[in-house]
Amino acid sequence: MRLDLFQTAGRFMGAISLVFATGFANAEPKHGISMYGEPALPHDFVSLPYVNANAPKGGKIVLGEGGSFDSLNPHIAKSRVPWMLRFYAYESLMARSWDEPFTLYGLLAESVETSEERDWVQFTLRPEARFADGSPVTVEDVIWSYETLGTAGVGHPRYLGAWSKVEKAEAIDERTVRFTFKEPDRELALIMGMRPILKKAQWDGKEFNQGGFDIIPITTAPYQVGDFEPGKYVSLVRNPDYWGKDLPVNKGRANLDEIRMEFYLDGSVMFEAFKAGILTSFRETNAAKWEENYDFPAITSGKFVKSEIAHQRPTGITGFVMNTRRDQFKDWRVREALITLFNFEAINDTVSGGTLPRITSYFDNSPLGMKDGPAEGKVAELLEPYADDLLPGTIEGYTLPVSDGSLANRKNVRKALGLFKEAGWEIKDGKMQNAAGEPFQFEIVINAGDKSNERIGNLYVEALQPLGIDATLSRVDSAELKERTQIYDFDMAYYRRGLSLSPGNEQYNYWGSEGVETPGSRNWMGMDVPAAEAMIDAMLNAPSQDDFVAAVRALDRILTSGRYVIPFSYSNIARIAHDSRLKYPEHVPIYGDWIMYQPDVWWMEE
Repeated sequence: MRLDLFQTAGRFMGAISLVFATGFANAEPKHGISMYGEPALPHDFVSLPYVNANAPKGGKIVLGEGGSFDSLNPHIAKSRVPWMLRFYAYESLMARSWDEPFTLYGLLAESVETSEERDWVQFTLRPEARFADGSPVTVEDVIWSYETLGTAGVGHPRYLGAWSKVEKAEAIDERTVRFTFKEPDRELALIMGMRPILKKAQWDGKEFNQGGFDIIPITTAPYQVGDFEPGKYVSLVRNPDYWGKDLPVNKGRANLDEIRMEFYLDGSVMFEAFKAGILTSFRETNAAKWEENYDFPAITSGKFVKSEIAHQRPTGITGFVMNTRRDQFKDWRVREALITLFNFEAINDTVSGGTLPRITSYFDNSPLGMKDGPAEGKVAELLEPYADDLLPGTIEGYTLPVSDGSLANRKNVRKALGLFKEAGWEIKDGKMQNAAGEPFQFEIVINAGDKSNERIGNLYVEALQPLGIDATLSRVDSAELKERTQIYDFDMAYYRRGLSLSPGNEQYNYWGSEGVETPGSRNWMGMDVPAAEAMIDAMLNAPSQDDFVAAVRALDRILTSGRYVIPFSYSNIARIAHDSRLKYPEHVPIYGDWIMYQPDVWWMEE
């Protein structure tokens, strides 16, 4: 993707003006809101740029989902809920454009207004906004929804952080609600537009934080919960009387009459159901299987087709994370040595036939990712005050070690042994040990049901044995894995952290020093780097898009050169096999496979 992604005229229908040029000097109602400057689409836009505005309505898609479910309320922490309920059965005041990071357009709200300082934001509801039972959406519904979701022990924890920054929520008039913040926050003005709006009257006298199936949600969304069998399947049915079907932000969306999710405890059984035609769409995450396992009759006859959809989202980080709270991982040279001994090229060839690229940084595959070579321009300026404390490679550039692909991996083994020696570890009597004679040993914990990571872990452990490193792979159930990682009771663990094109306050939870000791953070590696928090500060307070990108690239350098995670591969395309009648638009938004995997913009041609 080019650097001018956020300003591409053809994609965004006009360049984005920077906030210091336009700003919100005089707060006034607008049709949309951006983190910086103005939304790309004008107030009179006809439809989002990545939809087929003339897509026909009708048809049905049947998707397979892993596991089970025990509730229809996706806004509490206690239950397992079909994930699509959160995205399809509820609406918020504003709607995303998946072609624009950090931009929202009015949905339940006809307009949004905020101050130049972003210390408050207010939304005016559309008078025609209705729940599925025909009752109007009120300011009272909005405030109750936000208060309920933001209450600890009631709503899901994902809502608590943002709500804690709100000083008050108040009705300005019968259709306008204002949220005043405890302190200015550019991102919070957008976050307040993205909370689900619930029908207050439906929950009167009932406990919101209880799971189960006693309450079938009545929402404003185009889809409502239809037929279901607990743990087995659930159907979302399009409401023909949906109030917002003619809004520009909804044109070309919610085209299918029914979205049905079938649940399976075994992935192989789910795939067989797809081959038999029970499912009409299947996302394949294994590149080797995509090449080898799709020659069954439904494919060869043309009834089903294979589609590959590119995306330009950040890779995030996936791999084995080292817990630097443990003494053996505190030295960066040890972490670099362990990364060097992970023979990615040979492992990738064994696991996926060598078809997948490796993650090279946390924001890789996107315009937010760090660039090769020395830091330059604004990135260098941001990092320079912390130069004395940054690890080697942060400013001058860092790349992952590459092997020759052979199992021996001799060059990298020699390099790793040199790094271990520098850090005070040598092989004596066949064992890697320090000056005190303590052996270098650690445990890798993974989910017992994850066969792919088990295979990768075994290959890695085998490669470490000739160097006298006592590594063991422990397969634990999901409950134990969650408990241990919550309190950081592990040496090394499988770790996956998704990142977006619009990173925000959540980055403190991922990489902030508070997570070193506070249980339950996403900072599994235990990093405590003031420069990383300074880059997050710079990102959140950036006066322009250029400054924002520079801050994220600087953060990416700090994270990557920290050598906290042994990175695995990623897929820069989505592999989806589906009924040939199911179609999707030619223009793929920058979030690519995310929006395309969902049936939001798909339609069926009979």
